[in-house]
Amino acid sequence: MDIRALTPNYAVSPQIDPADLPAIKAAGYTTIIDNRPDGEIPPDLHTDAMRAAAESLGLVFIANPVIGGAMTLDNVTAQRAAIDAATGPVFAYCASGNRSSVVWALAHAGQMATDDLIGIPARFGYQLEHLRPTLDGMAKQG
Repeated sequence: MDIRALTPNYAVSPQIDPADLPAIKAAGYTTIIDNRPDGEIPPDLHTDAMRAAAESLGLVFIANPVIGGAMTLDNVTAQRAAIDAATGPVFAYCASGNRSSVVWALAHAGQMATDDLIGIPARFGYQLEHLRPTLDGMAKQG
């Protein structure tokens, strides 16, 4: 498991498995967001299995599957709502952490500088520069 803290309150990671959840909880995360569609992963990592494991540890588990190359505004809205509702730091995962970074950046358009929304994930190898026009446009819309 590789926790990549974009901010003190939001981290991303490549795919985790139930055995990783105690360490995630011990690191202080209270909410887990699964950005990976079940169709991409083996059954033991599907949403229901991960939800049961997370909730058994007292973690909040949110499923917000993001299909690569087909992210929707609903995905962005759901991510923002989950972040806003969290009672502590949020841990989001997908295949590599990239989709969880992209949906985070889009959810914060207009709330943080575009340079930060691109630059922070870049520290972990996530290249979001292609989103600059979208982030700027969303920021202007308010």
